[in-house]
Amino acid sequence: MKRSTLAFCILMAAAPAFAQNPPAQSGPNNNAVNSAGQNNSAAPVAGRNSFTEGQAKSKIEEAGYGNVSDLKKDDNGVWRGKADKGGASTDVSLDFQGNVNPIK
Repeated sequence: MKRSTLAFCILMAAAPAFAQNPPAQSGPNNNAVNSAGQNNSAAPVAGRNSFTEGQAKSKIEEAGYGNVSDLKKDDNGVWRGKADKGGASTDVSLDFQGNVNPIK
């Protein structure tokens, strides 16, 4: 009898902890893992960027751009340069999260 009472008390004490944890939200910005070519932002996000110039060039190329050139990291940690896509030359950016965006 004492064991069942003790087990009941433990379960009742733990129940509020389960009720206080809301479920994970699903939505377009809640990806567990971003796949290649998928941005989580339509504009570059400022932040400390650890990509080397070579890595930045590779990330931009993986996003479908070619002839990547003139890469320079700005004061916000965003790599900016020029690249070709779809037969047109455009300015591109790569932020610390790996988002590649054309600069308009």
